[in-house]
Amino acid sequence: MSTLLEVKNMTVQFAMRDTQLTAVDNVSFSLNRGERLGLVGESGAGKSVTGFSIINLVSKPGRITGGSILFEGHDLTKASPEVLRHIRGNRISMIFQDPMMTLNPVLTIGTQMVETILAHKKVSVKEAEAIALEKLRKVYIPSPEKRLKQYPHEFSGGMRQRIVIAIALLTSPALIIADEPTTALDVTIQAEIMDLLLELCESENMGLILITHDLGVVSQVTEKIAVMYAGRIVEMGETDKVVAAPQHPYTKGLLAALPQGVKGKRLNQIPGIMPGLGSIPRGCAFNNRCTCREDQCLQERPCLELKKSGGMAACHILE
Repeated sequence: MSTLLEVKNMTVQFAMRDTQLTAVDNVSFSLNRGERLGLVGESGAGKSVTGFSIINLVSKPGRITGGSILFEGHDLTKASPEVLRHIRGNRISMIFQDPMMTLNPVLTIGTQMVETILAHKKVSVKEAEAIALEKLRKVYIPSPEKRLKQYPHEFSGGMRQRIVIAIALLTSPALIIADEPTTALDVTIQAEIMDLLLELCESENMGLILITHDLGVVSQVTEKIAVMYAGRIVEMGETDKVVAAPQHPYTKGLLAALPQGVKGKRLNQIPGIMPGLGSIPRGCAFNNRCTCREDQCLQERPCLELKKSGGMAACHILE
């Protein structure tokens, strides 16, 4: 399989009045064509900033201050605005958290889809409408001809998310970045959306980066997992292996916090909260919440490296 995306030592910082706050710290990962990667962690871990940075959507005062992002032969950190415009929304599409905020409430679905196609393809309006209908059928929208004339408020949350996915598919992208695509949906609709994304990735040979806090969702859809904490990847490996035998204490805590289905049993939780960007502790960033910490954890920051078990983790207590 050929490499589609390679992120090398990417660092993203936000310039404040007196200091630089690091939101993404020396992150590296790669994705092959048709492969699916999950970026997992609590709020504040740096997942969304990582996804936004890939297509240079980090708002000021944030900026990429180190590393490279290689996509189909282009280093996106050095690409001109013209090259980025060709890639963003065309070769790389993004699905945002809230479909109601993504869609323009005063324009019909058809208008929004046709505008997207015309911005990237040299086709007529009639041809653009045909493409829009085809994509709506792909995401199982009933009566697509009628739906093109409707406004976002006329759809349910699940239907709106399907339309957002259809818009992401309009240009047949090589990569989709999905940022918490099921956050506002109920459990049944979440499962349908995840099944749809999986089906589309397999049928279209698209790469997928799924950003979420839910390890349960990731385990059903992705082939690889990168667990993030305080801006760094602390564990990475094949999904089934990470879920079956997590190495890093943080990954173990996330899995233990999933509902176990035992009536009357309290949910497990990781003590404490994610540190703010300006208060990341010395040594391992997880040391103030970790029950396994040793003296070395308080002094030295661990590197992400291959362990004897075969996976990659950033932890001093693992061999």
